[in-house]
Order: sequence, then structure tokens, then C-alpha cells
Amino acid sequence: MYSEKEQLKILGIIGIRSGSKGVIDKNIRNLAGRPLVGWVISAALNSRNINRLVVSTDSEKYANAARSLGAEVPYLRPPELAQDDSPEIEYVTHMLHWLDENEKYQPDIVVRMMATVPFQTSEDIDGVIDILKTDKHADSAVVIAEARQHPLKALKLMDDGHGEKKLVSYFNESGREVTPIARQSYDKAYFRGNVIACRSAVIFNTQSLTGDLVRFYIIPQERAIDIDNLIDFYIAEQLMKV
Repeated sequence: MYSEKEQLKILGIIGIRSGSKGVIDKNIRNLAGRPLVGWVISAALNSRNINRLVVSTDSEKYANAARSLGAEVPYLRPPELAQDDSPEIEYVTHMLHWLDENEKYQPDIVVRMMATVPFQTSEDIDGVIDILKTDKHADSAVVIAEARQHPLKALKLMDDGHGEKKLVSYFNESGREVTPIARQSYDKAYFRGNVIACRSAVIFNTQSLTGDLVRFYIIPQERAIDIDNLIDFYIAEQLMKV
């Protein structure tokens, strides 16, 4: 008798395109002794649900790094799918088409992860997968964390009508609402922790990584830290020392 892990084909996919402008080679830059992408690869390989892990990259250097860490890299991503403005759905569907055409491999669930969230745990990854395994109505499930700054507190600059700029609320362009408001008066807001588990059929039917009925798995803010610049690397390194 097959185990649950063997019965369902659950594909983990991590996208690491080259060409980062803020931090050169960000996805393979060293973080506390291993390439940045190594942290999420390790979490995915230790998942009790994921039974295949692939990396999508346009760089042979990145591909070699990913393979050395235990992930598969079936091919190099075409350059046109690795631009600054390339939608994620494109490299994911490209990978699914390639695996089907070349290996007749068709996963039941696809788990999209990102290299830039090094504190993600295997439990977080399995949390969203378990939701899809038990909730037949869900199209997808997303790891989320409570926002550190509520989006309703966002501000922007706009013309004041006299040739200068003024500061206003981002959402209703009111100067009066620039005044700080206690966050307790807002409903909680959340941001993605950057793990998405979705049924593969939903991806093709909706051309979306989430579909329409999206469940959630809440994690602490510190596990959702997303690396974007050198300051983020420094913060992550310090947290790993704690």
C-alpha cells in the first residue's frame, strides 16, 4: 500500500532567475553559510508531502548551485520568461508543460516557493499542502503573515495644485488621514509568506497560481521575512544568530 506522499504527485517549484539589479546574484549569495536558495531547498526537501522538487532558472551557474543542494533542474528557462516583468505564472506553466511533454509527469498539486524567504519551514510548506489534501473545495492555499505596517497607513505624494507636492493618504488622498491612527481600529491585514500550493488543474483552468477559492496558513511575521536588499541580508544574518 502506498503512503500518502506516494499517492499524490506533489511538485515543489522554486524560481531563481538571474539578473537581480539590487543585489547581484542575490538568489545564490551566501547567507549564514549557504546560498540563499539553499534555505528554501532544504525546507522543501524535508517536507513530508513534496515528492519532487525542481528549480526554474535561466542561469547555468544557478542551476549548478541548485543541483548541488539536492534540487532538480530539468532545463534552463528561456530568457523571455526571465525578465524583470515576467509573470510567475509563465515559468510555472512552462515547467508543467515541459515535464508533461518530456516525461509524461503531471503533478496533482504544485507548490510555488521563493528563494528570498529563508526562514520558511517545512511545517509551513506542509501546512498549505495539508489544506488542499483535506479541503476538496479549495483551489489553493497560501502561507500568510500579519502585516507589520497596516496598508491603510500608507501615504503618497501628489500635486498640491500650486506647483508643489503634498502628503496624503494613499487610498483617499486626504491630508487629514495622514494623522497616525491606532492599528487596533483596523481589521488585521496580511501579506503572502510566499508559499502557494495550488491544484495543477486550477493553474491551467484559471491561468492563476491561486484560482478563486483560496485558503490560508498563518505564520509568525519573522518567518515571512523576504530578502530584497543588503540590509535584509544583514537583518537575516543577525536573526539567525539569535
